[in-house]
Amino acid sequence: MKDMLDVKTEHKYTEVAERIESLIEKKLLKVGDKLLSVRALSKEQGISLSTAFQAYYFLESKGLIEARPQSGYYVKYSREHTLDIPQVCEPSDDAVPVSVDDMINSVYRDLNAKGITNFSLATPSIKLLPTAKLNKAALQAIRESPTSCLNYENVQGNADLRKQIARQAFNWGGTPSEDDIVVTAGAVEALSLCMKAVTKPGDTVAIETPTYYAIFQVMESHGLKVVEIPTDPLLGIDIDYLEQAIPRFDIKACLFVNNFNNPLGSCMPDDLKKKLVDMLAKKEIPLIEDDIYGELYFGKTRPKTCKSFDKKGLVLHCASFSKSLAPGYRIGWTIPGKFKERVIRLKRMHSVSTNTLTQAAVANFLSNGRYELHLRHLRKALHTQSLRYLQAVSEYFPDDTRVTRPQGGFTLWIEMNKKINAFKLHKRALKHNIGIAPGQIFSTQGRFENCFRLSYGAPWDEKIEEGIKTLGRLVRDWK
Repeated sequence: MKDMLDVKTEHKYTEVAERIESLIEKKLLKVGDKLLSVRALSKEQGISLSTAFQAYYFLESKGLIEARPQSGYYVKYSREHTLDIPQVCEPSDDAVPVSVDDMINSVYRDLNAKGITNFSLATPSIKLLPTAKLNKAALQAIRESPTSCLNYENVQGNADLRKQIARQAFNWGGTPSEDDIVVTAGAVEALSLCMKAVTKPGDTVAIETPTYYAIFQVMESHGLKVVEIPTDPLLGIDIDYLEQAIPRFDIKACLFVNNFNNPLGSCMPDDLKKKLVDMLAKKEIPLIEDDIYGELYFGKTRPKTCKSFDKKGLVLHCASFSKSLAPGYRIGWTIPGKFKERVIRLKRMHSVSTNTLTQAAVANFLSNGRYELHLRHLRKALHTQSLRYLQAVSEYFPDDTRVTRPQGGFTLWIEMNKKINAFKLHKRALKHNIGIAPGQIFSTQGRFENCFRLSYGAPWDEKIEEGIKTLGRLVRDWK
């Protein structure tokens, strides 16, 4: 009952806050404009003083307004004052063998030191995760299991968990049954099994550029070549370029992160997803869809997946709970369509089964209706953090800097002046106990030398602001 009341109150103040935010976006309220007093807002909107205060506090937490002592609330920030969006990269003329550069190992070896303000990891802060409720779910799972979760789980995965995942699929327009789903040890295993199911060594696969470096490791482990497809920071991959590249490079499969790509944060519109699926279906080319960030949207509705448009079983949908619930539980899954039996056989050969206890704990957590409430809080926190980080980059970095405007996920992609080398910036930042992910590690060819990824997974505080301020100073003072 309390949860229902909390949701109702939250809905009211966020509704009021969103209307004010819309006025700021449309420039009807400009930087420096004074807002209604809390009392006047309460009277005008027919809400309690407490709800009016919460609406202003919510906007303040996003960095959109500020409270001035003895004066009231004022507009502090509007998106028209942010930096330009990064440019789309030039396409590559070659299909290349994957070489996972030593730079990746170097970057993450450097970041193991204590005291680092780490902007490089695209994961949620532990502060944003429902630790106590997950612990409760794990204990309950052990109590309810006849073997205390000590036995091997079914190769395909815990049946209760697969039922819950099937129910979650309703949010993106999917209609799978539990029998269509294979549980894996995180999303990377799902991607690897699916890739092995549809390719053989020496094949060429299309991927986005820039993209998450673990995808390169999957490709390298299977002896594959890749063609990097230019990706728009807002709309995702260039489908027309892909269509021309397929016969040119004899592309055998595609692997794309269409919802909130890491690192760009791009989200392909649903109509373009359908166009992509239809085009690949005509050519009988499998599409491995990494939808690990799909639930972390900032808008009103969840974006659809390519799988929701799949009529021939050629889309192999992959996702996990690592970015939204419990990174350490290593629970992912795939809905591999016509390749299901092949994926199950590969999983049996590769890992036999996935962790029994964590599967049961997540199934218990989902069955009690806790996940949706948690996601609402997580999305709100990430959206707020994205705006605060973006505002800080706009304030502290040079005017020729470009930065993305993600509508979901964890990351900002920052493009600097071409004279600045992001790997060298990473090294300089480490001397100030700050970690970033240089752009070179997001391309098989070491491109994006003047770019880096900044994660906003940690709640905003003075240490975060000081870290971004220091990065901005290092860029401004570059020699």
